[in-house]
Amino acid sequence: MDFALRSLVESVSTADAAATSEFYETRPRASALADYQELTEARAARQARFTGSGRAVVDTVNVAGHAVPLRIIEPLHRPVVGVLLHFPGGGFYMSSAVADDERNARRADATGLAVVSVDYRLAPENPWPAAPDDCAAAAEWLIDCARDRFGTDSLILGGFSAGATLAVTTLLRLRDRGAVGAFGGALLEAGTYDLSEHTPSGKAVVDDYFVAAYAGHVDDRSIPDISPAYGDLRGLPSTLVVVGTGDVVLPDNLLMAARLAAAGSEVALRIYPDVPHGFSNHPTPVGRQAATAIDAWLVNALGRGE
Repeated sequence: MDFALRSLVESVSTADAAATSEFYETRPRASALADYQELTEARAARQARFTGSGRAVVDTVNVAGHAVPLRIIEPLHRPVVGVLLHFPGGGFYMSSAVADDERNARRADATGLAVVSVDYRLAPENPWPAAPDDCAAAAEWLIDCARDRFGTDSLILGGFSAGATLAVTTLLRLRDRGAVGAFGGALLEAGTYDLSEHTPSGKAVVDDYFVAAYAGHVDDRSIPDISPAYGDLRGLPSTLVVVGTGDVVLPDNLLMAARLAAAGSEVALRIYPDVPHGFSNHPTPVGRQAATAIDAWLVNALGRGE
């Protein structure tokens, strides 16, 4: 058998590949933040850039002493068929649910899912375990109130980048409490699953400021609540893993997909050619292809969970 990474990569038309490549050739490359001063400046710029959607309903979860802000977007012109609990990305230190309003509104309208996005606490002001505590609290709230609030208990959990990491840690916490079965699927986009230095992806980011901000106070960052790549992944729901070949966390995502499959989960791995971190949020043909495929997987996951 001729097995190689190229055998796993999604097919993209020549025209779409060229248009996507042109977008990245003209787009400024993002650089890692070096310290808290740079983070403060980046947060201010982000706040000015994203004003949010008028469709978003702002609410607050209160579970076991955790008060967690949410942004909720329901589909227009169609009934709610399920709920996607979404954890935004941002390196654990620059996340903001408002930044995902546009994509969440599009996803809600395309799928019929109400999207509940979690504004978890950020490092370094609130390092681990604040973010996973908030995400788990939001998941528990949704399990308890989805039927009354949204008219459905068909639930999916997902996240992007750091949010994908938090999605897995949340699933592990729910599994250990006997509640993971409430979620019929998990969407993991370009997660960072190793914040130690034991895997290729871990070595690539171990010296980045976001790691120090989030978990620098922890001696062993291979504990599963920080680095879920090292967790017992048995009993988790069907999962879609999405990543690009140009993403520094590609090895992490290959590892996570393999470990989930070995643990008995149904896993769909979709790798897109020549695109970097965050590509599924970008206005390119390949980004739109990935978004459409994700929407279809989410709808199918709802059917499996019924």
